[in-house]
Amino acid sequence: MSIIKSFSVGDGDMFYIKHGSDNFSVIDCCYESDDDLELQLDEIERQSKGKGISRFISTHPDNDHIKGLKKYNLRFGILNFYCVKNEATKTDETDDFKEYKKLRDDNKAFYLYKGCSRKWMNITDNERGSAGINCLWPVLENEDFKNALKKAKNGESPNNVSPIITYGTGDAQFMWLGDLETDFLEKVESEIAFSHTSVVFAPHHGRKSGRLPSSVLKKISPHIIIVGEASSSDLTYYNGYNTITQNSSGNITFDCDGEKIRIYVESDTYSVDFLDNEYCDNTLGCYIGTFYL
Repeated sequence: MSIIKSFSVGDGDMFYIKHGSDNFSVIDCCYESDDDLELQLDEIERQSKGKGISRFISTHPDNDHIKGLKKYNLRFGILNFYCVKNEATKTDETDDFKEYKKLRDDNKAFYLYKGCSRKWMNITDNERGSAGINCLWPVLENEDFKNALKKAKNGESPNNVSPIITYGTGDAQFMWLGDLETDFLEKVESEIAFSHTSVVFAPHHGRKSGRLPSSVLKKISPHIIIVGEASSSDLTYYNGYNTITQNSSGNITFDCDGEKIRIYVESDTYSVDFLDNEYCDNTLGCYIGTFYL
């Protein structure tokens, strides 16, 4: 059994995975108010209690993905920091960006790339099981990726240095693409081993600029697309696909046993018509239904 949570943090991203193995992972950091951040960190502390390995995965260093990172590190002391190797710069450096640079440039940082492996990210041994996390992108030799690194180094947007991360357990597969942009994905798609995905978190908070190309959607054939919290006028709604829109649902929690995914949201008025009803209680939020894999 594993729990995957997407926090509702406005125009930003923050997730955690409470793995069925002895692992706990956080992906990105953001918050809307100081009180919200404290509540989020409190929840992460509760949920990660008893886990032997905790890791923080940073998709890229834009403020809406690292806001609160300094407080997070002060609270938990990040020992396992994962990111794409880069030299991104900012004209105006926030405290959180400075914290990101410190973690990124530490010799203990683990750099993500296509096919990378590590105990216990995706390697099991006699001590503990794998977290089930894999990296589909970047390909370090790819010229478009190299150009994205140069732009980030020159202070331009670091969106396209984002990795593509998957988490798998049983028949369930979740996918994160950071803020990768549509035109970039179209250029590099042939080098990415896309496959069927249960739940995909739409890139760039669901913005039109990060719309998943139709050719990628055909390859991953997602059961559910999570559309983020960009302004409604800028969202892509992925007509023809099952979607949950976080603008309306609030926090989203997935309770996954590898054969089915029970889904809970923050809003007690939000509903969808593509889930089955197991009549679960509301322990993890407002239960809206179950998807059988």
